[in-house]
Amino acid sequence: MSIPTVTVEDLKKLRDDRQPHVLVDVRQPDEYETCRIEGAVLIPLPELPNRLSELPKDKTLIVHCHHGGRSARAVGFLNQQGYQAKNLEGGIDAWSERVDPSVERY
Repeated sequence: MSIPTVTVEDLKKLRDDRQPHVLVDVRQPDEYETCRIEGAVLIPLPELPNRLSELPKDKTLIVHCHHGGRSARAVGFLNQQGYQAKNLEGGIDAWSERVDPSVERY
């Protein structure tokens, strides 16, 4: 099964154009405390199956982690559950590198 993806540039355009979507951060709370993309909802990957009710099925979910591995697993799971989810290629690290250098890299 292939995982649908978006680039950090795609996400920036979505946000700039105010397109409806939900940004989901599947990193751990300590990573979220280090840095975050403004407006992201923190649902650590291990908690995702028990917190599905917090996510809308009528909006695209853009899922991110540090580099894209955990979020790819989350996207596969979410899409199997009937969500419209896409993985943020390169994760928050790529966001910091290519879109918003004020987001701390780690």
